[in-house]
Amino acid sequence: MAREALTVFFATDIHGSGKCFRKFINSAAFFKADVLIMGGDITGKMVVPVIEEGGKFVARFSGVRREVGRDKLEELEKQISYMGYYPYRTTSDEVTRLQEHPEAVEELFHSLIVRTLEGWLQLAKERLSSTGVQVYISPGNDDTPLIDDVLRSDPFIVFPDNEVVCIRDWLPMVSCGTANITPFASHRELPEDDLYARIAALAQKVSDPRRAIFNCHVPPKNTPLDQAPLLKEDLSPVVRAGEIVFGSVGSEAVRKAIETYQPLVGLHGHVHESRASCRIGKTTCFNPGSEYGEGVLRGVLLRLAPGKIVSHQLVVG
Repeated sequence: MAREALTVFFATDIHGSGKCFRKFINSAAFFKADVLIMGGDITGKMVVPVIEEGGKFVARFSGVRREVGRDKLEELEKQISYMGYYPYRTTSDEVTRLQEHPEAVEELFHSLIVRTLEGWLQLAKERLSSTGVQVYISPGNDDTPLIDDVLRSDPFIVFPDNEVVCIRDWLPMVSCGTANITPFASHRELPEDDLYARIAALAQKVSDPRRAIFNCHVPPKNTPLDQAPLLKEDLSPVVRAGEIVFGSVGSEAVRKAIETYQPLVGLHGHVHESRASCRIGKTTCFNPGSEYGEGVLRGVLLRLAPGKIVSHQLVVG
């Protein structure tokens, strides 16, 4: 009896956007997907104080000062979270105290990351536990290791990082959220040789890598998937003739692993500007890109059968 094809939806780099996460969960019904894969960089980068002042609540984000009454407070906080920030109700006095104690700011930031992620996982369970949809959520290089235990201990989703998991008996997935060295000294980085060794060790556990998904957060180097603004030492963009210069920022290790093991599919992110697909040998690689700050979810919709891609499409919603 022939095995049925499988519909997989992949998205990545939502960076704390509650709106994008909800779209990710809802994509299972919209696309009739059997499997959802989130490819990394799921947490946000900033806390936004929401300060009570004389019966009003004031917040500043995206360069704009917002002031609302209590009746609009939840709407303001939702707007903040949808853009990938963490709203925090507070007072001017507490903000002053936090500014004087950076370690307290970091502790607050981490607690909001964990609390938000736990809420997302609960939402995923409520929406999808009765549907049979499988959900895989990986970290990326920007994600603090604090989230690993939260993801690993959740009884509903699967945490596949640095593992080989079998989505089906004919579809193994190798996952690696670690990046090559970046200018930003992010949480999960390795030199190229060490990164290749990590991916290769996982690939060697797969009996036939040609049937596998390689879910590697960083895209392969020198492809349409890894083109981003080049940066100076001060992290400002390189500009020539009035134009920002783009170049390859992907990983040599990821490219070498794909060239060596020729998986069926490569799923990548990391470089938000490079929404594209490409071929490396017999492998088709995808980067859906990211517009999380606009609340836009970009993804890849795949129809897979044993050893082949039946169809694929870059989608947006």
